[in-house]
Amino acid sequence: MKAIILAAGRGSRMQSLTDDRPKCLIEFKGKPLLLWQIEALRAAGVHEIAIVTGYQRERLSRFGLVEFHNSRWADTQMVSSLACAQAWLQLGPCVVSYSDIFYSSSAVTSLMNSSAPLAVTYDINWRNLWEQRFGDPLLDAETFRLDRGGYLKEIGFKPSTIEEIEGQYMGLLRFTPIGWSELQRVRTQLSKDEVEQIQMTRVLQRVIEARRIQIEAIPYSQAWGEFDSAADLTALQDPSS
Repeated sequence: MKAIILAAGRGSRMQSLTDDRPKCLIEFKGKPLLLWQIEALRAAGVHEIAIVTGYQRERLSRFGLVEFHNSRWADTQMVSSLACAQAWLQLGPCVVSYSDIFYSSSAVTSLMNSSAPLAVTYDINWRNLWEQRFGDPLLDAETFRLDRGGYLKEIGFKPSTIEEIEGQYMGLLRFTPIGWSELQRVRTQLSKDEVEQIQMTRVLQRVIEARRIQIEAIPYSQAWGEFDSAADLTALQDPSS
């Protein structure tokens, strides 16, 4: 099993913290976010790890990862960055991780054990964390709804009620070549601007609507967090987070 870490963007909402470094090099509890991901992946038995770079790529060379580079990182979104690693995605299953999150190795293992062509993990205890970060959890949450079989049936819309959120998408997923091929097929139906700017959750929703493959949703209840702003560093320092 291979893994791809998406680290092309600057993370402008982190303000001055990313003036001299990519977002994934911001330190959390004494070590860079990127190291949290590498350690979790290796603890799960994933030793072939690539990184998609963009902003200040030279700062990431010391980690010794296989590099795919998105030269248009400032003009594209995460799905376009992932497409830079297509050579790996076409060859075999790949765990894909955002670079501004932390999680335990069990989340990776659960994805590795999935037989679905596309699988995502989700945080079942998301609400406490969102209330710490935003007060009203509906301010920043997206819909995440499951069918009776545990497959994803809706993701990425603005919710009007808590009941529309059965978990929080974590930014940790796994593609097989079939799953990646379907996502790429969906992208070919978009305009050029949409291809470059579509967010990951929106393209996953397009895959759901196409009804050609199912996306397995795997519950996760251990430590996890994401860093969208400088305030998250304070909120997530709490050991109970």
